[in-house]
Amino acid sequence: MTNKRRSYTPEYKLEAASLVLDQDYSVPEAARSLGLNENVLRRWVNQLRDERQGTTPAGKALTPEQQRIKELEAQVDRLQREKTILKKATVDSIGHCNSSTKILICMSTFDETSKANFYTGRERSDLQTLEARYRL
Repeated sequence: MTNKRRSYTPEYKLEAASLVLDQDYSVPEAARSLGLNENVLRRWVNQLRDERQGTTPAGKALTPEQQRIKELEAQVDRLQREKTILKKATVDSIGHCNSSTKILICMSTFDETSKANFYTGRERSDLQTLEARYRL
């Protein structure tokens, strides 16, 4: 038989740790009444104490404020990655050859049919702009 690992919601962890910090229960007493291992409850109590002092936890946050901070940090990280991607695309379109421009230059050695097939679905103005820029 395998032991199935129990998981608890952040709300439950917050309430359990609050028993110790706010209602003056001892860790062994609260753990016994909740049916938890003392070490598990002690970890939650330490985490809640740290969060109340403003430290962002490494794992899942217990307090709503720390949960919001974690969400915002993830959003900032995602936006920074998107910004980096857009920066690279802008540099390519301003001064350097991006991959589609390189392909067009290579295709200029072939006949007009090849260029037309490459730009299927693109606007004609894009093709004219690129041809003017690189004098194809």
